[in-house]
Amino acid sequence: MSDNSPSAAAALVQRYYDAFNAGDVPGMLACLSDDVAHDVNQGGRRTGKALFEEFCGHMERCYREQLTDIVVMPSADGRRVAAEFTVNGTYLADDDGLPPATGQTYTLPAGTFFDIADGKITRVTTHYNLQDWIAQVAGTGA
Repeated sequence: MSDNSPSAAAALVQRYYDAFNAGDVPGMLACLSDDVAHDVNQGGRRTGKALFEEFCGHMERCYREQLTDIVVMPSADGRRVAAEFTVNGTYLADDDGLPPATGQTYTLPAGTFFDIADGKITRVTTHYNLQDWIAQVAGTGA
C-alpha cells in the first residue's frame, strides 16, 4: 500500500489498534516499517521491529490492556496521525521501578503519534500520565 491519503493512514492506524486489542502482535508488526522508531512513554527510543516485538512481550507479561474510545486523526497529507483513547488495564506482574502488581485495574487517557511512509508506520510515540497510573495501582488516588 503506497496510498498516502488521510483515509489510508487512518485505516492503517486502525488496523494497528484492532491488532492491539486482539492481542495480535504479528498483526501489529505487519503495520510497522522494519526500522520503526518506538518512543516509549517516560522512556527512550527503541528502533526496529525486533525491539518493538520485545517490548510487546514485556507488556503482555506485565499488563492486560484494551483500548476504547479510540479517535484516529490523520493529517491532511496522510504522513502523520494522532490517536486518542482510553486504556483499560490490569497490572498482572511487577514491572521494574513500579509498584508491586496484585491484579490492580486502571483506566487512563492516552495518546499516540504516528509517522506514516510507504503504507507503513515508521514512528510510534505514546504518552499517558504515569503519575496517574501509579496513583491508581498504588491505591493513593490521582
